[in-house]
Formats: sequence, structure tokens, C-alpha cells
Amino acid sequence: MRSGERPPRAASPAHRQHNLFEAAAVYVAAGIEDDQERLAEAAEWVSPEAMSFGLNELACRAVLVLARERDESPQTVARSLLGLPAA
Repeated sequence: MRSGERPPRAASPAHRQHNLFEAAAVYVAAGIEDDQERLAEAAEWVSPEAMSFGLNELACRAVLVLARERDESPQTVARSLLGLPAA
């Protein structure tokens, strides 16, 4: 750094980069909490395609964790979460 130069500023929280997993997590939590403002904000962080991928990954991981906790198959857990009858 040269004399008289300012150190680089850290990105403000409102302008920092968000990854697709963070966007998906905030989007889902905001939906559960019925926080429309936060939901819309998270939707703007990444492209619709990236959000779709992040939501799918979050769903897969959640179902897998619940299946392990319940000692059930992922299909059984997924159907149960959606209120579908057992296959």
C-alpha cells in the first residue's frame, strides 16, 4: 500500500456475493417464516437455475438426514413429508 492510499473496503453485507446454497437456505427459511421481503431478496442473489439447483440439493440433504434419523428409506420420508400415501 502506498502512502496516502486507503485500505480496500470490505464488501458491505448488502453487496457481497452470495452462493447458491446460501440463497436456497435463506429462501426456504423465509418461506417458512412467511417473510416475503427476505424471500424476494434471496431470489435475487442467484439465477433462477442456480436457485433451483440449490433448492433441490437442500431438499435431498434434508430428506437424507431425516431418513437416517427415522431409519426409513428416502422415498418413504419424501412421500411422508408431502402427505402422499406409502408406495
